[in-house]
Amino acid sequence: MSKPVIGFIGLGLMGGNMAENLQNKGYELIVMDLSKDAVAACVARGAKTASTAKELAEGSDIVMFCLTTSAVVEKIVYAEDGILAGIKEGAVLVDFGTSIPSSTKKIGADLAAKGAGMIDAPLGRTPAHAKDGLLNIMAAGDIDTFNKVKPVLEDQGENVFHLGELGAGHTTKLINNFMGMTTVCAMSQAFAVADRAGVDRQQLFDIMSTGPSNSPFMQFCKNYAVDDVSDLGFSIANANKDLGYFLQMVEDLGTESKIAEGSSANLQAAFDAGMGQGNVPEIFDYFKQLNK
Repeated sequence: MSKPVIGFIGLGLMGGNMAENLQNKGYELIVMDLSKDAVAACVARGAKTASTAKELAEGSDIVMFCLTTSAVVEKIVYAEDGILAGIKEGAVLVDFGTSIPSSTKKIGADLAAKGAGMIDAPLGRTPAHAKDGLLNIMAAGDIDTFNKVKPVLEDQGENVFHLGELGAGHTTKLINNFMGMTTVCAMSQAFAVADRAGVDRQQLFDIMSTGPSNSPFMQFCKNYAVDDVSDLGFSIANANKDLGYFLQMVEDLGTESKIAEGSSANLQAAFDAGMGQGNVPEIFDYFKQLNK
């Protein structure tokens, strides 16, 4: 049985490695990206290109996004020459990015009206895992649609989860990132407060790491605050975006999160201070210089 043709939009560090993995496994790709070099790398391995998202969708059985924001996703879907204008009946759109669930559900409904399906499938792990097809994939959507694309997802992920109805993947990813990024903010400020109070940061870590607060996130924060090693590959800008999406989600659900509001305010302040490209534990520097 022949493999489906895949249209892939978004060839950044993660998406580019995902595309390479798919090509290495024999998939025919049609690609688009603002980076000419990223497109050229895929073309050198045999990919085709499209001049518009509509053209890409017309030639694809599965369209995959690895994009930065819900706004970018909606622009590419709803443009006059966008995905919705060209997607084939029976085709599936898979969104690997981190998006607002309400936006995902709206897009899914509009695709369904054209006879196409959608899966939201945000990712865990790193670009290195993407290149080797070892990602964690949090997929959601209609079970028949999921089963249609499952073999391709299994070529991209070591662990592929089906989480329920469309939007559950993005919901789960936002909850996961809320928990993780709030933890990093709290631990980074703990080290900064210790420093201001004259408590040795290494000793603080030695004490805290022997108790239930110990976690990989604590280790990442210690690596930066104590050892000046920044090795959690997730930026303050991305964390700021995801916390903002989490707050939008809880508002859509008719509730609120004061914890998320506090972490989001700190991330936004660090971003405004020019620290957006630093890894999240580097918010320690913002907390260290923070004055009332």
